[in-house]
Amino acid sequence: MHDRRALVRRPSSRLAEGLVTHIEREPVDVDLALRQWSAYVAAMEAAGWETIEVSPVDHCPDGVFVEDTVVMYGDRAVITRPGADSRKPETAAVAHLLGALGYDVVSIEAPGTLDGGDVLKHEGRVWVGLGGRTNQAGIDQLAAHLSPYGVEVVPVPTTKVLHLKSAVTALPDGTVVGYGPLVDDPHVWPSFLEVPEESGSHVVLLGGDTVLMSTDAPDSQKLFEERGLDVVAVDISEFIKLEGCVTCLSVRLRHTP
Repeated sequence: MHDRRALVRRPSSRLAEGLVTHIEREPVDVDLALRQWSAYVAAMEAAGWETIEVSPVDHCPDGVFVEDTVVMYGDRAVITRPGADSRKPETAAVAHLLGALGYDVVSIEAPGTLDGGDVLKHEGRVWVGLGGRTNQAGIDQLAAHLSPYGVEVVPVPTTKVLHLKSAVTALPDGTVVGYGPLVDDPHVWPSFLEVPEESGSHVVLLGGDTVLMSTDAPDSQKLFEERGLDVVAVDISEFIKLEGCVTCLSVRLRHTP
């Protein structure tokens, strides 16, 4: 069975109505967004990932941001309970699909809220953004669901951006990258690298030394290439207008149950 699979979800025709919290609303070109999404999926497939499409939720404008619906850890799929009520219907189809694929599906329950975009994982540590869409009850439940894996769950106050992974992500060697003005406290991470552009904060690890990022952070891309990384860059301008980034658009399934 394929060991590198990723969930993706087609954008809603109502994408332009998606939520914005920390930025000014801009008009979204839905046709362009669909082309950008297709190019993103193609880039993942070219890097050796099999993509699995979750049934679309056309009545949910933010449904394309599939990362927020589930946190994967080994064979366990923790279905989230999104902090925004308009996004709560997004999780059902994800839970059904992952159950059908054989994953061990568990769920965050009320009063907990948790968005997958608040969860950054690296080698047995899980940092979770607290204060935006994710609350302490959600973090406590996540910690309980991950306790069989010996995971350390670290809450990280997040006030300047929508999700923790809007501020920081991790490179393959575990170095956490972030754009200074949007990071509440860079000292949370043992190894932190400040990047020169906001979109430089967002990478998806595609295996080995390959990372996926947005085309609108060329200086950060150069920085990563100088560190020996292979960079795949895609244009996601329409999703950035909705506080989306490259991480939001997929969920990597690294383990086959």
